[in-house]
Amino acid sequence: MQLTDIIPGNPYACEFKVTTFVDAAGTPVKANPQVGQAHPGKPGVYESTGIIQVRDQENQLVRLVDVKTETEFVVSWSDCWNIDHVEYTD
Repeated sequence: MQLTDIIPGNPYACEFKVTTFVDAAGTPVKANPQVGQAHPGKPGVYESTGIIQVRDQENQLVRLVDVKTETEFVVSWSDCWNIDHVEYTD
């Protein structure tokens, strides 16, 4: 399935990669350092699965929420793969 094939209003997920600040284990770091403070992470590539929230066809971007960290990322279409339907269960 391609991002152009998804139907608005239906839930989808995909695997993705993004360059962000990560810790030594490769997990994204959520930080808001003050001026002059060092950032606790280092730049790195993070890969995971995310639930697609918004698809921007004009700019070919998706806003998604990572299922592992519940962090929101904006990712280029070229950095998304394995797009599929999501089934929510209790």
